Amino acid sequence: MQLGFVGLGKMGMNMVERLIKGGHEVVAYARTAETVARAEALGAKGANSLARLAGGLTAPRAVWLMVPAGDTTTQVLDELLPHLSPGDIVIDGGNSYYKDSVRRGEQLKARGIGFMDCGTSGGVWGLKNGYCLMIGGERELFARLEPVYRTLAPPDGYGLMGSAGSGHLVKMVHNGIEYGMMQALAEGFDILKASPYKLDLHKISHLWNQGSVVRSWLLELAEQALRDDPGLDKLQGYVQDSGEGRWTILEAMERDVPAPVITLSLFERFHSRRPDSFAAKLLAALRNQFGGHAVKTR
Repeated sequence: MQLGFVGLGKMGMNMVERLIKGGHEVVAYARTAETVARAEALGAKGANSLARLAGGLTAPRAVWLMVPAGDTTTQVLDELLPHLSPGDIVIDGGNSYYKDSVRRGEQLKARGIGFMDCGTSGGVWGLKNGYCLMIGGERELFARLEPVYRTLAPPDGYGLMGSAGSGHLVKMVHNGIEYGMMQALAEGFDILKASPYKLDLHKISHLWNQGSVVRSWLLELAEQALRDDPGLDKLQGYVQDSGEGRWTILEAMERDVPAPVITLSLFERFHSRRPDSFAAKLLAALRNQFGGHAVKTR
């Protein structure tokens, strides 16, 4: 199948490579010529503009977007749409907010252009293992694109969730759950590290992956990280977030669904960015004021 691909970052480039290895024809675009050249070296046909990308595809076209959510996705769509025709399909494979995807689906449908939102999970390992694809859109469009989904995903690793927006909703909650799982692992290993025993955390992570209840891919990644840097001395304890946890919590609030673990895991990420917070200083000051408790000063 022929596919246009916009966005050649860590995941996007690997997806292009997997598609080409699967026998698909890919026309690829990125902002820099060097990145496009890398895609060409993999076997893609390069394009130096979205107009040329669209011109290099046979109608009805299919264009996959793998760009940051929000303004970037909007800008790319605004630039791409004048070069598309009724019957074409746009697939948003990034981490867009599902309500944005609902709106975009309606806008494109009014122009006769199909839209599918595809929550994509697999990270940098997807090239080898395949990507889990959570897809939203019309069933007819899903069927047209199924050869692409089948190539990108492992067996049983893709599925139609519902109408436009549903794919990104499912991926959003998936990432919220991921926040909670990662936080639990982080706290557990922190307790182990602080114990009175000189524990081998890498050995423990490997042990737990051998049939225990908590075995998982995330624990396998922890095992790898602890093997490479047992004390994680090369890292700073600063944890960024890309938005999906926030959106999951907002959805929980709108639906009156209690989600304390996901909520607290997001707040812990905020906490990691404030190693000397004003709140902690005030707590220390209050303890000193009412109880004369010792404080540490600079």
